[in-house]
Amino acid sequence: MLLDVRPILRDPGKRLPFQFTMDLTDMEFSSRYPVSRPVSVEGEIFSTADVLHLDLTARTTLDAVCDRCGKEFLQEKEVPYSCMLASELQDEDNDEIVLLEEGRVNVYELARTAFILGMDTKTLCSEDCKGLCPRCGADLNLGPCSCKKDVDPRLAVLAKLLENK
Repeated sequence: MLLDVRPILRDPGKRLPFQFTMDLTDMEFSSRYPVSRPVSVEGEIFSTADVLHLDLTARTTLDAVCDRCGKEFLQEKEVPYSCMLASELQDEDNDEIVLLEEGRVNVYELARTAFILGMDTKTLCSEDCKGLCPRCGADLNLGPCSCKKDVDPRLAVLAKLLENK
Protein backbone atom coordinates (compact mmCIF):
# COMPACT_ATOMS: atom_id res chain seq x y z
CA MET A 1 0.00 0.00 0.00
CA LEU A 2 1.74 3.10 -1.25
CA LEU A 3 0.77 6.34 0.48
CA ASP A 4 1.48 9.69 -1.11
CA VAL A 5 2.66 11.97 1.72
CA ARG A 6 3.43 15.06 -0.39
CA PRO A 7 0.17 16.83 0.60
CA ILE A 8 1.17 16.85 4.29
CA LEU A 9 4.95 17.10 3.88
CA ARG A 10 5.28 20.83 4.53
CA ASP A 11 2.09 21.35 6.52
CA PRO A 12 2.73 20.93 10.29
CA GLY A 13 -0.18 19.45 12.20
CA LYS A 14 -1.63 17.59 9.21
CA ARG A 15 -2.35 13.87 9.60
CA LEU A 16 -2.80 11.05 7.14
CA PRO A 17 -4.52 8.05 8.79
CA PHE A 18 -4.47 4.60 7.19
CA GLN A 19 -5.92 1.16 7.82
CA PHE A 20 -5.60 -2.16 5.97
CA THR A 21 -5.22 -5.90 6.50
CA MET A 22 -2.34 -8.19 5.56
CA ASP A 23 -2.46 -11.86 4.69
CA LEU A 24 0.59 -13.55 6.21
CA THR A 25 -0.79 -17.10 6.24
CA ASP A 26 2.09 -18.25 4.03
CA MET A 27 4.75 -17.06 6.51
CA GLU A 28 6.63 -19.89 8.23
CA PHE A 29 7.99 -19.37 11.75
CA SER A 30 9.85 -22.24 13.46
CA SER A 31 8.43 -24.80 11.00
CA ARG A 32 4.85 -23.67 11.71
CA TYR A 33 2.33 -21.32 10.13
CA PRO A 34 0.91 -19.47 13.17
CA VAL A 35 -0.73 -16.59 11.30
CA SER A 36 -4.03 -18.09 10.13
CA ARG A 37 -6.07 -14.89 10.53
CA PRO A 38 -5.68 -11.53 8.80
CA VAL A 39 -3.30 -9.06 10.43
CA SER A 40 -5.05 -5.71 10.87
CA VAL A 41 -2.87 -2.63 10.58
CA GLU A 42 -3.84 0.87 11.58
CA GLY A 43 -1.80 4.00 11.97
CA GLU A 44 -1.11 7.48 10.78
CA ILE A 45 1.52 9.70 9.32
CA PHE A 46 1.73 13.17 10.81
CA SER A 47 3.78 16.23 10.03
CA THR A 48 5.71 18.31 12.57
CA ALA A 49 8.02 21.11 11.44
CA ASP A 50 9.18 19.56 8.14
CA VAL A 51 9.51 16.09 9.68
CA LEU A 52 7.09 13.26 8.99
CA HIS A 53 6.43 10.64 11.66
CA LEU A 54 4.81 7.27 11.00
CA ASP A 55 3.16 5.27 13.79
CA LEU A 56 1.41 1.97 13.18
CA THR A 57 0.21 -1.08 15.07
CA ALA A 58 -0.27 -4.54 13.57
CA ARG A 59 -2.61 -6.94 15.44
CA THR A 60 -3.81 -10.51 15.08
CA THR A 61 -4.46 -13.72 16.97
CA LEU A 62 -1.82 -16.41 16.45
CA ASP A 63 -2.22 -20.19 16.54
CA ALA A 64 0.61 -20.84 18.98
CA VAL A 65 2.21 -23.93 20.51
CA CYS A 66 3.94 -23.76 23.89
CA ASP A 67 7.66 -24.46 23.61
CA ARG A 68 7.71 -26.10 27.05
CA CYS A 69 4.61 -28.30 27.20
CA GLY A 70 3.47 -28.54 23.56
CA LYS A 71 -0.03 -27.25 24.33
CA GLU A 72 -1.80 -25.43 21.48
CA PHE A 73 -3.36 -22.08 22.38
CA LEU A 74 -4.44 -18.77 20.87
CA GLN A 75 -2.13 -15.80 21.46
CA GLU A 76 -2.99 -12.17 20.90
CA LYS A 77 -0.14 -10.47 19.06
CA GLU A 78 0.31 -6.71 18.79
CA VAL A 79 3.37 -5.14 17.19
CA PRO A 80 3.86 -1.36 17.35
CA TYR A 81 6.21 0.39 14.95
CA SER A 82 7.25 3.98 14.47
CA CYS A 83 9.78 5.79 12.34
CA MET A 84 10.55 9.11 10.71
CA LEU A 85 10.14 9.65 6.98
CA ALA A 86 12.58 11.72 4.96
CA SER A 87 12.98 12.78 1.34
CA GLU A 88 16.75 12.36 1.56
CA LEU A 89 19.01 10.59 4.02
CA GLN A 90 21.51 12.67 5.94
CA ASP A 91 22.39 9.94 8.46
CA GLU A 92 22.64 6.58 6.69
CA ASP A 93 23.30 4.71 9.96
CA ASN A 94 19.95 5.66 11.50
CA ASP A 95 17.48 2.77 11.12
CA GLU A 96 14.60 4.90 12.40
CA ILE A 97 14.53 6.99 9.22
CA VAL A 98 12.80 5.60 6.14
CA LEU A 99 13.49 7.16 2.78
CA LEU A 100 10.51 8.33 0.73
CA GLU A 101 10.38 7.31 -2.91
CA GLU A 102 8.98 10.19 -4.99
CA GLY A 103 6.99 11.41 -2.00
CA ARG A 104 5.52 7.98 -1.26
CA VAL A 105 6.00 5.35 1.42
CA ASN A 106 5.09 1.66 1.25
CA VAL A 107 3.33 1.20 4.61
CA TYR A 108 2.43 -2.41 3.73
CA GLU A 109 6.11 -3.40 3.53
CA LEU A 110 6.97 -1.47 6.72
CA ALA A 111 4.12 -3.17 8.62
CA ARG A 112 5.01 -6.60 7.23
CA THR A 113 8.67 -6.28 8.17
CA ALA A 114 7.84 -4.92 11.64
CA PHE A 115 5.39 -7.79 12.27
CA ILE A 116 7.87 -10.46 11.16
CA LEU A 117 10.67 -8.97 13.27
CA GLY A 118 8.26 -8.70 16.21
CA MET A 119 7.48 -12.42 16.27
CA ASP A 120 8.60 -14.18 19.44
CA THR A 121 11.38 -16.75 19.21
CA LYS A 122 9.96 -18.62 22.21
CA THR A 123 6.25 -19.04 22.90
CA LEU A 124 4.86 -20.03 26.29
CA CYS A 125 1.25 -20.82 27.21
CA SER A 126 1.89 -19.07 30.54
CA GLU A 127 4.88 -17.49 32.27
CA ASP A 128 4.94 -20.25 34.90
CA CYS A 129 4.58 -23.20 32.50
CA LYS A 130 6.43 -26.18 34.01
CA GLY A 131 6.76 -28.09 30.76
CA LEU A 132 7.03 -31.86 30.35
CA CYS A 133 8.89 -34.46 32.38
CA PRO A 134 12.07 -35.30 30.45
CA ARG A 135 11.68 -39.00 31.32
CA CYS A 136 8.02 -39.92 30.97
CA GLY A 137 6.67 -36.90 29.08
CA ALA A 138 3.95 -36.10 31.63
CA ASP A 139 2.59 -32.55 31.63
CA LEU A 140 3.99 -31.10 34.86
CA ASN A 141 1.37 -28.32 34.79
CA LEU A 142 -1.26 -30.95 35.66
CA GLY A 143 0.74 -32.25 38.63
CA PRO A 144 3.94 -34.11 39.47
CA CYS A 145 4.81 -37.26 37.57
CA SER A 146 5.58 -40.64 39.15
CA CYS A 147 9.18 -40.79 37.96
CA LYS A 148 11.87 -41.27 40.56
CA LYS A 149 14.34 -38.45 40.70
CA ASP A 150 17.96 -39.20 39.80
CA VAL A 151 20.16 -39.54 42.82
CA ASP A 152 23.33 -37.51 42.84
CA PRO A 153 26.10 -40.09 42.22
CA ARG A 154 27.99 -38.69 45.19
CA LEU A 155 25.06 -39.62 47.43
CA ALA A 156 24.24 -42.99 45.83
CA VAL A 157 25.58 -44.96 48.81
CA LEU A 158 23.31 -43.04 51.20
CA ALA A 159 20.33 -43.56 48.88
CA LYS A 160 20.90 -47.34 49.00
CA LEU A 161 20.80 -47.19 52.79
CA LEU A 162 17.41 -45.49 52.66
CA GLU A 163 16.07 -48.09 50.19
CA ASN A 164 16.88 -50.94 52.59
CA LYS A 165 14.69 -49.54 55.36
